[in-house]
Amino acid sequence: MFLTSSGPDAASPVLLLHGGGVAGWMWDSLRKRLEPDYAVLVPDLPGHGRSAAEPYVSHANTTAAIAELLATTVPGQSATVIGFSLGAQLAIQLASERPDLVSQVVVVSAQAKAMPFTDLTLAALSISAPLARMRWFAKLQARELFITPNLMEDYIGTSAGITKETLLAAVGDNVKFTLPDAWSTFCGRALVMVGGRERRLMRDSAESIHAALLSSELLVVDECGHGIPLQRPEWFNDRVVGWIPRGLILGQ
Repeated sequence: MFLTSSGPDAASPVLLLHGGGVAGWMWDSLRKRLEPDYAVLVPDLPGHGRSAAEPYVSHANTTAAIAELLATTVPGQSATVIGFSLGAQLAIQLASERPDLVSQVVVVSAQAKAMPFTDLTLAALSISAPLARMRWFAKLQARELFITPNLMEDYIGTSAGITKETLLAAVGDNVKFTLPDAWSTFCGRALVMVGGRERRLMRDSAESIHAALLSSELLVVDECGHGIPLQRPEWFNDRVVGWIPRGLILGQ
């Protein structure tokens, strides 16, 4: 799994997990804000970006690979983990399964309720998968994620590199994802974020994530859809940069 690391080696680690269909480049603006003070780790998840040659197998497989990445890259330390969409599901799973590796987590737009009629959804996706390689279709999809003009070529290139195998595996686990039982026992800090204009399923998911871990903070971001970090990057970056240090000061 390709990894970009920046910032002081001895600083507290922050791991940024991108969503499906994009890659580590989606975090460029946040990474630049964090790297003066934190050791920032930004992987391209399997099947995406510079890890495109490594197929996405499952959430379980990817979570295990992320855990290994943290254990070898920042041994003996626990990280702040920030995830968006698919990456947010992985962040929840990682915090649930390996709380020793996660001090605090920011969960942005994670679906946590299984979508109905998943078989039909995946069948339709299988038929339409070749469209992802077409520039005109990628541009249409980019609007849904609020991809900015300066990131458009990155998005189009990433989209073209995602195989049908990766697409079906990643989306399959995404639409079937439910909260791990161990999420309710996570002892670190958690911030759960969702756009006020996201689909009802996403807003209900955010409420469920928060309800399962009452110590978490739930933030509904008005006027935002599915793509808060890209739709309102300056606001999002300020919110995250302001939130992280409190947990570190408290020794979480």
